[in-house]
Amino acid sequence: MDWTGKRVLVTGAGKGIGRATAVMLAQRGASVVALTRNPDDLQSLQQEMKCEPICMDLANLDRIGEEVASALPVDMLVNCAGTTILQSFISSTVEDFTHVLNVNTVAPMVLAQVIVRDWLSRGLKGAIVNVSSDAARRGLANHTAYCSSKAALDAITRVMAVELGSAGIRVNSVNPTVTLTPMGELAWSDPLKADPVKARIPLERFLSPNEVAEAILFLLSDEASMVTGISLPVDGGLAVS
Repeated sequence: MDWTGKRVLVTGAGKGIGRATAVMLAQRGASVVALTRNPDDLQSLQQEMKCEPICMDLANLDRIGEEVASALPVDMLVNCAGTTILQSFISSTVEDFTHVLNVNTVAPMVLAQVIVRDWLSRGLKGAIVNVSSDAARRGLANHTAYCSSKAALDAITRVMAVELGSAGIRVNSVNPTVTLTPMGELAWSDPLKADPVKARIPLERFLSPNEVAEAILFLLSDEASMVTGISLPVDGGLAVS
């Protein structure tokens, strides 16, 4: 996969899967536009790799168009920014539910709309990968908002693939199981919660961010030129166990 001359926008580039993806793309020749909300993360990322920075919180939906427009054009998009608030179903609040949905689902949609409109106006093809989760297809205690947001992201991915395919635009999602990012470690730090899940994974472990990044790069690449509309499990076999 040769990324020379490719310009890729990666959200959530400050930590975890987004950071691993941004670094991997840069190492393989891509020009990376790195979007993250934490200025300290952005500063440390710039010390590690060359990138064009955008510092913003995607919960501020009204700012997305203005911030992203300044970075156009890009050839590809990785929607990786995400958040979670751990609450039982009965204690979930509309405010917190809406916040998680805005960051995990609405912001990727709005951001993709900005970029796709630019591609269509220029007659360009492109590729988008939405970073979803295994939680999109299973129920997890205390993850009402998170599971809902990722299931909705998968649904949007499928609709985008159907509507945009004739323009040569491919859209896929990756659905990792527990990945040892800062957010993943927070959510799965309790062995009583983590060990039963790990025991159901045929490969018997959780993921590293780099393993998810490799799958993202494949779906972006020309090697996946006939792959669109899928939700790719990256889960050590959990989906079939």
